[in-house]
Amino acid sequence: MNPITYLTQHSEIVLYHGLLALSGAVVLGVLLHLLYQRRSSSAIIAWLLSIFMLPYVALPLYLIIGIRKRKNRYKKESILLNSAKKQNSAQNALDKLLRNYSVSDAAPNVCVELFFDASQAYAALMRSIENAQKSICISIYILRYDAIGKSVMDALAKKAKEGVKVRLLMDSLGSLPLYLLQYRLKKLRDSGAEVEFFMPIFEMPFRNYINLRNHRKIYIFDDEKVISGGANISKKYFAAKRSKNEWEDIMFLIEGESVEDFFDIFASDWLYASGKKLEFDAPKEIKKADIYAQIVPSGPDMQRDALYEALLSAIYGAQEKIYITTPYFIPNETLVQALIIAKHRGVDVRLITPKGANHAIINLVRSSYMRELEEAGVKIYLYEKAMLHAKAIIFDEQSVMLGSVNFDNRSLFLNYEVATFIYSSKIIAQMLEWSQMLIDNSSTGTKNASQAKRVFENLLRIFAPQL
Repeated sequence: MNPITYLTQHSEIVLYHGLLALSGAVVLGVLLHLLYQRRSSSAIIAWLLSIFMLPYVALPLYLIIGIRKRKNRYKKESILLNSAKKQNSAQNALDKLLRNYSVSDAAPNVCVELFFDASQAYAALMRSIENAQKSICISIYILRYDAIGKSVMDALAKKAKEGVKVRLLMDSLGSLPLYLLQYRLKKLRDSGAEVEFFMPIFEMPFRNYINLRNHRKIYIFDDEKVISGGANISKKYFAAKRSKNEWEDIMFLIEGESVEDFFDIFASDWLYASGKKLEFDAPKEIKKADIYAQIVPSGPDMQRDALYEALLSAIYGAQEKIYITTPYFIPNETLVQALIIAKHRGVDVRLITPKGANHAIINLVRSSYMRELEEAGVKIYLYEKAMLHAKAIIFDEQSVMLGSVNFDNRSLFLNYEVATFIYSSKIIAQMLEWSQMLIDNSSTGTKNASQAKRVFENLLRIFAPQL
């Protein structure tokens, strides 16, 4: 054999075996990391199967999105809620549970106002911006440069010119067009407003964890009132005039002691994004308040999954009803079993979700979970009008959870989120009335599917932890 040919073939064999050994070492490393993080068996299987089927895609993907609670010098510090020290009287068992996670106790508020209509929510937002005298702090996932987005930015620029401290924090991935085309922010920045992007995609690669996004929606005005909920800033979520084009969503305005908790969450995110520390300017006048609310941040900046465990506890503790409204329903097995057990205990469990979500993969993956719940007796309602983007869970007539949190793995374990538990019979009554309106405009139950489709839907559950 020609020496050159022999050397070439030998080198190829060595290279092949070397790559094979390296691949094995990387897969072993991923497995050990999954076990070290104590991930669920379904998550481990999903990642290993993905790596086996598409190694050149799944391995780099795991390094980018597979790690949620990171510990290094670029990690965002845990949120410290200053009002957790107030020691208000406990409202119920859920309130008591959350206090054990360094979450603030339920605090009294002067008012909580719900907005079920996009035009009402938009009017409240613009009115609050116009009436602000000292400061405006906004944290948003998506800000689109459309008619609604421009009107909000123009209003903020106007207030900044008047001397109001305006701070705008956007997620760099959710608001990607603005992040890439930042000349559109020139007018706002020139007015004196401070604008920052959370985890800039092209800056500090070791700090930017593309899978951990800031999905919170917080609008704080003069440190006295807050607007929050599920809506982003664009014409899909807000409307200058009532129309059929905008999505169904819930926003709420809250005024009282809970504002400080929202401020602490915003201040923590702002410090991470800008390096600047903010101080809460407590209102001098204390008004009589009797509507209790509890603010629960969730995400990598919480030491434990307080919101997830609170949801499980509330499901197991429910005695009469659990009404879940969510655009994206991809729960883990533990939540599914908790809901089935609740149904078997005689609890009226209902799921209200859009007939067709705005992501095709969601429609495919959710079907298996919905069929499993339906077979256990859970009522499934598919809203047939506009896209239903609202997030709400009613537990008996004791509490309702509102905010930015979807009923899926991404919201519960990956994204930075904020939920608000409201303990008020008046607010719960309004939510029940609104839920009935959704039900009246929904079809009931899932469609019949062939055995082949059911097998395919069940197969997709393997990949649910990554969605």
